[in-house]
Amino acid sequence: LSLVMFYYTPLFRWATEDHLGHQWMLIHFLITGYLFVQSLMGVDPQPHTTGYPVKLMLLIGTMAFHAFFGLGLMNEKSLLLANWFGAMGRTWGDDPLTDQAVGGAFAWGVGEIPTIVIALIVVTQWSRSDDRERKRLDRASDRTGNKDLEDYNQMLQQLSDTKDQRR
Repeated sequence: LSLVMFYYTPLFRWATEDHLGHQWMLIHFLITGYLFVQSLMGVDPQPHTTGYPVKLMLLIGTMAFHAFFGLGLMNEKSLLLANWFGAMGRTWGDDPLTDQAVGGAFAWGVGEIPTIVIALIVVTQWSRSDDRERKRLDRASDRTGNKDLEDYNQMLQQLSDTKDQRR
């Protein structure tokens, strides 16, 4: 959402024409990216933690968004800020529209590679979290002698007996 709000609004012109706008753009994307990654795989304590399945769904959504954004730039038939990039009078390299398409491919690729790395880290954290939880439950079971499992089985037996009595 941040990419679309930036590149398809007057903010892009401001960041292109004004040094302060360019600095604001850099700071905005740096902070936004940091907060996003921190919420997904940060180890610092947070007031609310998101479950691992939700984190992976967010990453899949992010990957899809980067793909659509990059493909949108690649297939665009007109220049973003045409009066700026089209009027540069550049005589070397590709024409501005081809350059924009290459930028779209670059945005897509640069967005996907770190997202895949983050997804692998989240999956690894999830696996380690499950291992820690299993070990914790095993230690608790060793201390209590499977009391919680016995209580659960007793409850299931009572439910089964009640169901049998109704028949």
